[in-house]
Amino acid sequence: MAEPASRPKRIDVGGQAVIEGVMMRAPRSLAVAVRKASGQIVLKQDDWRSLSERLPMLKWPLLRGCVVFAEALVNGLQALSFSAAQAGSAEGEEASPLSIALTMTLGIALAILLFVVLPHALSGYLLAWLGPGYGLSSMSFHLLDGALKIGLFLAYVWGISRLREVRRLFEYHGAEHKSIFAYEAGADLTVENARTYPRLHPRCGTSFIVLVMLISVLFFSAAFSLLPGAAAANSWRSLPLVGLKVLLMLPVAGLAYELIRFCSRRMDRTLTRWVVSPGLWLQRLTTREPSDEQLEIALAALRSALAMERAKTELSVP
Repeated sequence: MAEPASRPKRIDVGGQAVIEGVMMRAPRSLAVAVRKASGQIVLKQDDWRSLSERLPMLKWPLLRGCVVFAEALVNGLQALSFSAAQAGSAEGEEASPLSIALTMTLGIALAILLFVVLPHALSGYLLAWLGPGYGLSSMSFHLLDGALKIGLFLAYVWGISRLREVRRLFEYHGAEHKSIFAYEAGADLTVENARTYPRLHPRCGTSFIVLVMLISVLFFSAAFSLLPGAAAANSWRSLPLVGLKVLLMLPVAGLAYELIRFCSRRMDRTLTRWVVSPGLWLQRLTTREPSDEQLEIALAALRSALAMERAKTELSVP
């Protein structure tokens, strides 16, 4: 259904919590707002151009999800670097592009080790006791692998949520969601309005990660059942196939993105609410109720990103 003529077209916007601040990204604009130790709000604005704007094929379904995820990682690390430099009592230096690249590489490697290699190895070791019928091609292997993967992830999130600094980050995460909800509802972007909206959002990266884990169980079960020799590849002998699982995460991530995108626009339906409910449940851990000061930061970043985007749209109109 078309937007009413009196209401401007809604701009797609997403965000991320950073150290004592929030990053908001529109299609061609990015803004980060951080509160310094002195109480001053520092705002950083950047032009943003997605790789898919230069390579239109990357906008195709299933491909665009991988691009969005990769770009969100890069933008998030850059915003974290800026916030870390600003949030202290003395202004520091932002991380260099090389440092950001190394940090991202190390983070991805650790995530693969903890949430792919470890549950895979444990599944093979535990099921090896039951005989050859529980190899890599069996549904049992992937159900156990998925359960261990989700269990490790939940334990990790719960563990870090006990840290004071992470709790502050989760409060800003809640502020980001409330601010975006207020904008999507067409409300004035004020602290009073944003405060009334929920902190759980269906398009959150947390929901994306949960869907990736759930979809991977079915996807890997189907894919490895077609792989010659997979039935006998249990225990440690299946570890060389972890590399294939990492590659298969790309179509899984693409599918999860499309499902999140579809469901978030149809939250009035029971089935779509059921699909996103695991991610919303987990957001009860990864978000906290924000203070008015934190909402002020999130709204400052959001207003800045939207103002930049609208200015670019007006300039592009002949």
